[in-house]
Amino acid sequence: MIVRKFRLQRGWTQEHLAELTGLSVRSIQRLERGQTGSLETMNALAAVFEVDRSLFKPGDNPMPNDSPITADEENAIQYVKGVKDFYGHIFMYAVFVAVFGYFLGFKHPFILWGSIGWGIGLIVHGLNVFEVINFLGPNWEKKQIEKRLGRLL
Repeated sequence: MIVRKFRLQRGWTQEHLAELTGLSVRSIQRLERGQTGSLETMNALAAVFEVDRSLFKPGDNPMPNDSPITADEENAIQYVKGVKDFYGHIFMYAVFVAVFGYFLGFKHPFILWGSIGWGIGLIVHGLNVFEVINFLGPNWEKKQIEKRLGRLL
């Protein structure tokens, strides 16, 4: 999450950060999803972002007051990522319907039923992203964890 925060603060793409650090785009994606990097990776990120490399060390969690990312920032970043994923879903839907509809005909049963089914999924995705419904959200996760532990978190 901290890598994404620093990258977004500077307005950089993952590709640009990869170029600056000498890492692959795939490595940047893994780091942004919370996977750990090597010492060389942490050094490269620290140099590019001009921060101490200890910010990128797993297990060295600073005190909450010293944390480089707040809970509100983390929630906002996750929310915007969800919205971005939803817009990507809309784009894929539109391309699918346009391309296959053009080649097979918009009245072809495959296109008709496929676009209806996918459209329903798209609506549910949008309702979930914009928090109109909260299907499998944080409250569900918390309840499942508490159920598994047999106690409150």
